[in-house]
Amino acid sequence: MWDCEEGFHMAEGINVRFAGELKRFIENRVGDAGLYGSASEYIRDLVRRDYEAEEQKKWTWLRHELKAGAEAPASEFVPLEADSVIAAAKARRKAHGR
Repeated sequence: MWDCEEGFHMAEGINVRFAGELKRFIENRVGDAGLYGSASEYIRDLVRRDYEAEEQKKWTWLRHELKAGAEAPASEFVPLEADSVIAAAKARRKAHGR
């Protein structure tokens, strides 16, 4: 990882130990018999996939939340002017003492 002020530094690590059936499961996915060069590479890929799945859930939720507005007929939309929206927001803020 590159940090402009401090220069190059190593990412912090997390050590995890596996035993028994989980350890054998991981070993079967690593090396000549598996798809990964190391257990670390395999674990990083699993975490990356989990992260991407979580991000996809967020996007799915957002699309669901926006769907009603996106599919609403044009007749339901109200034209607004940016200046009037900003002025109304400032007035509400002032009324609430902020």
